[in-house]
Amino acid sequence: MNVLVIGGGAREHAICAGVVRSGHSLFVVMKNANPGIKRLADDCRLEEETNVESVVDYATGQDVDLAIVGPEAPEEAGVTNALKKAGIAVASPTKEAAEIETDKEYMRSLMDRYDIPGSLEARAFSDPGEAREFIERQCGAVAVKPVGLTGGKGVKVAGDHLNSVDDAVGYATRVIDEKIGGVPRVLIEQRAVGEEFTVQAFCDGTTILPTPAVQDHKRLLPNDEGPNTGGMGSYSHASGMLPFMNGSDYEEAVGILQHIVEALRREGRPYHGVIYGQFMLTRDGPKVIEINARWGDPEAMNIIPLIKTDFVELNMAMVEGGLGGVQLDMRQASTVCKYVVPEGYGHSPNGGHLVTVNEEQIDEADGTLFYASVDERDDGIYTTTSRSLAVLGVADRIAEAEAICERCLGHVQGDHLFIRHDIGKQALVDKRMAHMRRLRS
Repeated sequence: MNVLVIGGGAREHAICAGVVRSGHSLFVVMKNANPGIKRLADDCRLEEETNVESVVDYATGQDVDLAIVGPEAPEEAGVTNALKKAGIAVASPTKEAAEIETDKEYMRSLMDRYDIPGSLEARAFSDPGEAREFIERQCGAVAVKPVGLTGGKGVKVAGDHLNSVDDAVGYATRVIDEKIGGVPRVLIEQRAVGEEFTVQAFCDGTTILPTPAVQDHKRLLPNDEGPNTGGMGSYSHASGMLPFMNGSDYEEAVGILQHIVEALRREGRPYHGVIYGQFMLTRDGPKVIEINARWGDPEAMNIIPLIKTDFVELNMAMVEGGLGGVQLDMRQASTVCKYVVPEGYGHSPNGGHLVTVNEEQIDEADGTLFYASVDERDDGIYTTTSRSLAVLGVADRIAEAEAICERCLGHVQGDHLFIRHDIGKQALVDKRMAHMRRLRS
């Protein structure tokens, strides 16, 4: 089978590795020359992933049987719809179904219309004065979000980034005036207090097959400080749950995803592809922070390498509505993933520098390397202004996986690089557990 993957980041590197592991031919459309993906692929086209006509032209020219869309922007541009119209199976949601991510206002209204558990009080505004009234009613305890896509970097939360009602109103006004997210509209949500976690699930329009919970770390700096980023790293536990969760927390989150899939079907937007729920575990249970219409980045790197079931068969089952007959077999192991980013990432990234990666030593140290946004030139690999590469450690325990990850990071050298080293370390895991104990007591 000829399989097309759209996207050139670390998430897509993990997807591509899954395709190749299943024994199929790999073709890729990506905007950057990801060296790891290039080595795996039978052929690549360097192209903007939102160029729908070019993606379809390449797919038909390569006799592609199945396509998988990595990032959300091509989904919003209608790549899935166009590929399906060309007769190609796509294991990713249509533009309409993907609005569960690309239009945050739609996501909240869907949850309200169908009375889906885990919702937060939220309203969208185009007028800063009306936004102020809502923020004041919440006593400033809000999250302020652009309605459209911002690559995970547009959200500001009271207590973390906003210190007063005026701060929240000021940022809401900026979102409207500057059209952050692409439209002059802002979503204001009740602030949820707790611990964030992600559950990703395969979905065939009706049935979902959930995977282990993962905790991403959005903040740039150790101890959860600094600006939000696309994600600095993540970890998972061999139990399938995180150390601060229990079984009912996980099942409740999975149930919310199932309700959302059912609501989308009732709306005439059947969802085929991986669906990603980002939750806040509060004292009252999981609350939905956002729903994403694709694999997470970095969370994909924690999960895809653990999948023992044929990866391409899973994707075809999502297309064909056959997940009910599939057994999802996964390695029971803990994982820790950490990103290497250019110095200044998150505010003023210092890209364009040579990075040396000893892939053989990483492999010998039992780590897994995923290239992200780098430029491969004749004289080596150079950083850009986005995340450069990720390293994954897998072991029975989180501490062992973290130690593997750190050993492997020692085989990545270069000037002007930054890593958030505290991800997966026992002190930070203990802090999360203590936080939830306090909330629940």
